[in-house]
Amino acid sequence: MKAITLRNVPAAVEKAIRAKARQKRISVNKAVLELLQERVGILENQKKTRYRDLDALAGSWSAAEGKAFEKAVGAARRIDEDLW
Repeated sequence: MKAITLRNVPAAVEKAIRAKARQKRISVNKAVLELLQERVGILENQKKTRYRDLDALAGSWSAAEGKAFEKAVGAARRIDEDLW
């Protein structure tokens, strides 16, 4: 991949890029690449794939299932005062 150097980036543009990077918790470089891809119309085609491999394991619990889970993990959530 080729490297491109940008000079004389306006302060407002730099600020906006850095804000986007912070907001998305990505590098400034990645933020700039996303903005460029978005602008030239490539980003839509490269959106992250959502994997559906574990769909059978995920979903909503009934109230009874939620209570059973809370009961099962309840002991693990107690703090052992002797260890602290």
